[in-house]
Amino acid sequence: MNHEELYPIGDAARRSGLSVSAVRYYADAGVVRPAGVNEAGHRMYDVDAIAGLELVRTLRELDTDLSEIRRLLTGEATLHGVLMTHLGIVERQERTLRARRAVLRALIRQGGETARADLMHRLVTMTDEERERTIDDFWNDVAEGLDVPDGFVDRLRAMRPVLPEEPTAAQLEAWITLADLVRDREFRDAVRAHLRDTYSAPEARTVATEPFQDFIHDSGAPLLEDLLAAYRAGESPGSSRAQSAVTRFMEAAVALSDTPLTPEVRARMADGFRQVPDLLRRIAEEDAVSEGPGYDDTHGRYLALVAVINGVAEDHDEDPTPYVWIADAMSAAVTGS
Repeated sequence: MNHEELYPIGDAARRSGLSVSAVRYYADAGVVRPAGVNEAGHRMYDVDAIAGLELVRTLRELDTDLSEIRRLLTGEATLHGVLMTHLGIVERQERTLRARRAVLRALIRQGGETARADLMHRLVTMTDEERERTIDDFWNDVAEGLDVPDGFVDRLRAMRPVLPEEPTAAQLEAWITLADLVRDREFRDAVRAHLRDTYSAPEARTVATEPFQDFIHDSGAPLLEDLLAAYRAGESPGSSRAQSAVTRFMEAAVALSDTPLTPEVRARMADGFRQVPDLLRRIAEEDAVSEGPGYDDTHGRYLALVAVINGVAEDHDEDPTPYVWIADAMSAAVTGS
């Protein structure tokens, strides 16, 4: 295109991708004025005007307000500022649509009723503070009168949902389900009963004690990671590196109960790790029918929903090989091989 040449309105429309009536409208609205008129009084457009029309078409297709476009073209605003403003609008609309979709899906799944629709909408539009209070109320109620070691419920309470600022539809749906669930009296009672039956028995209380939980989640984690690093490096279970790592891990574990690391204890620990693959298989089988008749999961269901909300994929199809390797390393320590 010649920068000096003027083009009639039909050419300006064709080159900018607009209709003639739209070009005329934007001229009358003072958004993009023609560069001049010809002898017959017809509007003529230069290259800059046509470029302005192209920009108007693009921004209008993005639903940008006409007043913003006018401010941009008159120099009162920058393109970056206009685009950032419009991006904010689109992102707010996107969040609203995701929330609406989550509510609609939840209602369709549960059977749409007026009262349920109102509840679902309130759940999905909760503030961060309201979500925190909802979970705190749940755990305060569950913990009341629960006979488990001190600090155990606080560990469970720490595993809480944190809905991200830009949640996916799946995360919103999981939050709706969880928020509705933790308000349910029967679910609260079921979780309390599960924790009482699982961790109140004398033989199970050790697992729930604060030192054991600290070892699992804190002090023992780097020791296990050292052990897995040796596995990932292709070390033999009987190698010096593997034996050093597995011995540190076992010594730290038995120190919790002041038990000496005897060959018998090593053998029992090895047997425990060797049983993990079968345990994972059974968990996967239970998950496969987890929504079938009679399914009554409690704390596990809570954790599964929290995992979705927090963006942590729960995958029980784990490779059993690391557990077998660890068991072999523990056995090697027993035999001295």
